Amino acid sequence: MSKAISLPGGISHVGTDAPVIAADGEGPARKVRLKPFLIDPHAVSGARYRDFVRETGYVTEAERYGWSFVFHLLLEDAERYQAPVDTLWWRKVDGACWLRPEGPGTNLDGREEHPVTHISWADANAYAAWCGGRLPTEAEWEFAARGGLEEPRFPWGDEEPTDSVIRCNIWQGSFPHSNTAADGYVGTAPVQSFEPNGYGLYNMVGNVWEWSSDVFRVRSVSRDARLRNAVARDASEYVMKGGSYLCHPSYCYRYRIAARSGRPADTSSGNTGFRVAYDGV
Repeated sequence: MSKAISLPGGISHVGTDAPVIAADGEGPARKVRLKPFLIDPHAVSGARYRDFVRETGYVTEAERYGWSFVFHLLLEDAERYQAPVDTLWWRKVDGACWLRPEGPGTNLDGREEHPVTHISWADANAYAAWCGGRLPTEAEWEFAARGGLEEPRFPWGDEEPTDSVIRCNIWQGSFPHSNTAADGYVGTAPVQSFEPNGYGLYNMVGNVWEWSSDVFRVRSVSRDARLRNAVARDASEYVMKGGSYLCHPSYCYRYRIAARSGRPADTSSGNTGFRVAYDGV
């Protein structure tokens, strides 16, 4: 296991005064004071999650429910599977889980060092407690993702990634039907792919969404924000950060540091993972 990175904390901020998706609650920026903390340099891998399951016997929520969502291009015959009415590029696959990412007949072979996926908020917390850590707060996650830069849009700065300047694992092509895989991956990439940021942290954006410990809330008094917050409360939503291999400017421009999403705690899909933070000493 890679050694956790020690970060100094101090006066920082969360969010931005230049939100791109205002409805998500990306702004305004709020000043925060962070205690020193540590954070893993990359997301938890499938191999490491397997160690946890073997030692504890833990059963994930996807395994208990009996199914999870898989992106259609990762399936040999996507039309066999039910698609949710609101996102037709997902398929409900019986038996899909962290150990069988695309369902029965698939496994982690050759992907042991890719991020573990199909992980709910409870699943992530269970692992973090096992290894003596916890999920990062949203403010800690953003502080870590900036890598020591003042207010970059991305962990490397403000330069938008392109098909020729590849900095992270996101969608290339026409979403959701054609992925050129210019970055080398249609699905997940190994957890230590691409250049790390200034703190030595890998894949803070792209690859897989990462759970935080914070309840999702839009900080606004507008009617839309009140309605969104009511939905989030009823669904027990938590903040996810970083976007995933499915993000693209035309659809999900959330591979930015200030971007965020709220998902129910029992959410499970093939682009949902996490990394672990630890209290400083």
